[in-house]
Amino acid sequence: MHKTRTLVLSAAAVALLTACQTTPPPAPTGPMSFFITSVGSGKGADLGGLAGADAHCQKLAAASGAAGAGARTWRAYLSVSPTFPTQTAPAVPAINARDRIGAGPWFNAKGVMVARNLDHLHNGNNISKETALDEKGTVVKGRGDTPNEHDILTGSRADGTAFAPQQDTTCKAWTSSTEGSAIVGHHDRIGPLPENWAKSWNFAHPSVGCSQEALVRTGGAGRFYCFAAN
Repeated sequence: MHKTRTLVLSAAAVALLTACQTTPPPAPTGPMSFFITSVGSGKGADLGGLAGADAHCQKLAAASGAAGAGARTWRAYLSVSPTFPTQTAPAVPAINARDRIGAGPWFNAKGVMVARNLDHLHNGNNISKETALDEKGTVVKGRGDTPNEHDILTGSRADGTAFAPQQDTTCKAWTSSTEGSAIVGHHDRIGPLPENWAKSWNFAHPSVGCSQEALVRTGGAGRFYCFAAN
């Protein structure tokens, strides 16, 4: 009886140990559907509006060599604030970055998933310096690197929606390289203070201006996020 009990206990211990050592299922992978632009427009936050920004995403994706990237529909993760009606023009509704980019999931150039869906993207995503790569699979410089280029243009609030029209948060709907300001996020999730805004990928602070020089002075280079919408 004692020997039988010992064998039963030993078998149970082995089963428990085996369960604890079970290899977790592999993380999902997929073709590139997310990247940070390797270069900006060269004109600061003047991206040629949303159409110009989308075209830039499309061009970089097609040139990346990633399988099937050129055949996908790419959208810049950028919001545009609404406008009030005037005597000569009707009101124009807001355009929200989150409404432009499809439903996910999204993977970087190395096949690593950065978000399962829109809810995950805006709450608990896998975006970091190590995963928010450009279309070539290259790490984008962040805080502590020279130069720091962690400011990514978004014009968006934390939930991916546009701001109210009272102030310029999109460098005049992404057409200005002089006056105005734009909201940026930190792709590396690091800032000068250990607070939530400093760790936000899409809503950290406004730029000091819209020119290339102003964006560089703030800590960026005029880059923005691109997502495959299909």
